[in-house]
Amino acid sequence: MEAQQQLPDAGHADVRVVAATPEVARKVAEVLRRCFAATEQRSYPAGAEGGTRLHFTVDTTRAAEPARSWLAASQSAFDEPPEADGP
Repeated sequence: MEAQQQLPDAGHADVRVVAATPEVARKVAEVLRRCFAATEQRSYPAGAEGGTRLHFTVDTTRAAEPARSWLAASQSAFDEPPEADGP
């Protein structure tokens, strides 16, 4: 990590999507927005080949369905002790 880069607030994640086309990048961003509250995306060129880079922040404390139930189920799986293999 760069020394100058500031971490997002607790419960938030900075997301960077790099795709060959703007349409593909927007599709990925839309899926994440359906799961979490998110800031407005910022779009940048991603290179000479015409790619697109999107930046936005998601708030994982404000999850929507189906992410909310998936996160709850995955969290309970982390809380359980691992099963032993064999007798």
